[in-house]
Parts: sequence; C-alpha cells; structure tokens
Amino acid sequence: MVNTKSEMLVETDWLEANLGDPDLRVIDCTAYMPNYFDESAAEGLEIVSGLQHWKEGHIPGSAFADLTTDLGGPDDARYMLPMPSQEKFAAAMSRLGVEDGKHIVLYDDMVNCFATRVWWMLKVHGFDDVSVLNGGWARWTAENRATSTEPHSYQEGEFEVRMRPDLIATKEDVLAAIDDGSVCLVNALDPDEYAGNGVVRYTRPGHIPGSENISFLGVIDPDTSRFLPHEQLDPMVRPSGVFDRDRVISYCGGAIAATSATFVMSMLGVQNVAVYEGSMTEWGADPELPLLTGSEAR
Repeated sequence: MVNTKSEMLVETDWLEANLGDPDLRVIDCTAYMPNYFDESAAEGLEIVSGLQHWKEGHIPGSAFADLTTDLGGPDDARYMLPMPSQEKFAAAMSRLGVEDGKHIVLYDDMVNCFATRVWWMLKVHGFDDVSVLNGGWARWTAENRATSTEPHSYQEGEFEVRMRPDLIATKEDVLAAIDDGSVCLVNALDPDEYAGNGVVRYTRPGHIPGSENISFLGVIDPDTSRFLPHEQLDPMVRPSGVFDRDRVISYCGGAIAATSATFVMSMLGVQNVAVYEGSMTEWGADPELPLLTGSEAR
C-alpha cells in the first residue's frame, strides 16, 4: 500500500534560510549509547542524554528534547526507552513550543535515529507537521554552518494529543504476524546482529522468524549521515515485500533504530507501518519466543 507523503526531510540550506520563522521549532533530540560496541553491552546498554552536548553547541535557536527524562516513561524491563504517559509527553511538547500551526524540525548527533524516534513519538500522539534534518548535527557542522552555545527555549505551546495506537505494535501483534502473510516484519539492526553474530545485546542472538533486514545504518551515507536518495533506497527496501503487505511492523533492539527504518519506508510511501515498542529488549528476554540465527528470513 502506497501513498504520497509531504516533505519529511529538510536540507541544511533550507533550515538555515528559515531559522527566523516564528512558526518553526527546531529541536535537538540527541542521546548516546556509549557502550554499544563494548562487551559490557551484553549486561545492558547505556543511554546517555545529549543535553551537555547541546549546551556545548547547537543549531542557533534550537531547543533540546531529553529522551532520557522528559520523554521517557517509568522504568520497565520490557522496554529500552519506555514511552511516557500521554500527559507527560504533551507537557514536554508544550514546553518545547510544539502545537498546531508550528512546523517541527528534529535533528541529532547520532545518525538520525534519535530524531526519527521523536518523529515517531509525535506521529503516535497525532502530530504530523514534523520533519527530520537530513544529516543532522554532523552535516550541519561539516558544512561550517553557524552554531550557538546560548540557552534557548520557545514560548510554551498547547500540544493536543490525538493518539494513534495502530502505530505501536505489541509482542502479541508480532507473534501473530509470524504466520500472517499479510504482515511484513522488518528488523532494522545491522546485518551481523540480524544474523546473530557479535556482541549479544538483547539476552539472545538472532532475529524474529520471518523478519526481513533493512538496516538503519544501510539507509544512510556513512560519510555525511544523510539518508540515501530515493533512487537508492527504493531497490534496497522493495525486495523486503513491504510495498505488498497490508501492515508492516518494524523492530530493532529497543524501538530506536526501528524508527529510522520506519521513517525511510514512510518516505517511500509505505503505509500502515507500526513499531514494535518492546523490540528485542522484550522479545530476547523471553526464552519461549522464537529466534533464528544466520541469514534465513521469510
């Protein structure tokens, strides 16, 4: 199923030219996973706020969204980044000046995946006028564009929640999808992790049976952090079958990388894409749930 999407990506030159627009809200969503490639990741991944990084330099006039506090829910072992309550999310977005009539541009310093995480959260809560800065902070600074260390906040808005629960998939949805030919499962981790090789970060290695691999690292240019152009993304994504299914469910380790794959599929016009919120954090911890290793898929 395919539809036509409005502009989801904005380029650095466009953003620089529009920074003074009073209806624009630019938000840094950076977080870090400092032990992702370390053996210690097997004991638990660390997620660190990017607030200090924002204080040391950011796009002029941007605000900061903290995924580890303001946009995080109560501790829950099933989730790497628990979703906050609707009330908490609305309050955080209101403090950032997000409301109807404003255009939100998100960026990060982590290959776009935390920006797409907040993009997905906004979509879940019913807000559509949101874009991601193509290449994020890495591209902005590589192009020697202006930066600032000045504190900044927007005038408080009135964020209205219009929940879209269909954009969130549960463990039960994924279990049912394994044998349902109308649903496509997409694993957004890198190919080695999909195959079950390397550091085991989520209790058990491998991928959910039937899932196809669209790596969050494979959809970007590693030198610029920009998303690949559509003419390269389409032949990469199309063989997975996502264009031909009634529903797509993406997952990764903790519903972060999966949002990058979801963003790309949405840009290409794939409808009805949900993110499995628990992802491998929940799935891998349950020994009763099936996993495959190697490159075997559907």
